[in-house]
Amino acid sequence: MIKVKKLSKNYGAVEAVKSISFDLNDGEVIGFLGANGAGKTTTLKMITGYMVPTEGSITVNGLDIIDDTHEIQKQIGYLPELNPLYAEMRVYDYLEFLAAIRNIKGSQFKDALSRVVEQCGLRGVVHKNISDCSKGYKQRIGLAAAMIHDPKILILDEPVTGLDPNQIIEIRSLIKSLGEEKLVFMSSHILQEIQATVDRIIIINQGEIVANGTNEELMTSFMGNVLLTMEVKGAKVESIKHIQASLPHVKFISSKKEKSIQTVQFEYDKSKDSREDIFKYAVKNKWSILKMTPKTTDLEDIFRNLTMEGGGDA
Repeated sequence: MIKVKKLSKNYGAVEAVKSISFDLNDGEVIGFLGANGAGKTTTLKMITGYMVPTEGSITVNGLDIIDDTHEIQKQIGYLPELNPLYAEMRVYDYLEFLAAIRNIKGSQFKDALSRVVEQCGLRGVVHKNISDCSKGYKQRIGLAAAMIHDPKILILDEPVTGLDPNQIIEIRSLIKSLGEEKLVFMSSHILQEIQATVDRIIIINQGEIVANGTNEELMTSFMGNVLLTMEVKGAKVESIKHIQASLPHVKFISSKKEKSIQTVQFEYDKSKDSREDIFKYAVKNKWSILKMTPKTTDLEDIFRNLTMEGGGDA
């Protein structure tokens, strides 16, 4: 378990991270979501002990990040955004080198290598030079390097940046499977990737935590009105625009006519599903309904609402 309490990091006069607090629990895959420069990488570097906080505290399974840095780093596997690979080395030699740094040698290394090769799908490239591997395989090699000591915690900084759609699916599947036995904390600015991979989402903006919860919890907390788009025929402009006189809880938004079809938008509160009332109103006014499509808030809407002002590089 990781506990972050009132954590801050200043670069001179610049406040990159501003007194943030959150907990990360065992057995979770947590997404750390924010625009470029929101403070994600700075936070991860502090959690992994590569950067000293200006203020606040971080504990990992009861150990303090300042007093017990090396003990904590034994428990963490860290994949930085800039994957630190030695391109001229063979995959096997690179993993053997990193294992030796952690005093994993002989039969222990053979067991560790077999495990990460299987978990990360490296069987076909283990004897290749890293320079000859694709971007997707290089990310897998980076993950294998972070996992060679079988840590219980994985910290992944933008693990799918620069990958093509097929490679993203491969890495996503790998991360989800790893999350079944490890605490995985991954940062990203790719909304779809976070939504498809994690159990819980923490959103940071300009160094501050602005949201923390499951996808469903965020939807419930931040979802506002429902926007209903309808395609209709035979509707008079007056009956469209004056719908609120008959249905006070429904607001007219817009109407656009193309040939004989009108595209109409109404808005109503999420707490009351007004589709049936609108349908009855349409029938009463002799509209022919071709399509009725409600749109509620999604993660992209929430993200945009919480991070519209953006931030600097951090």
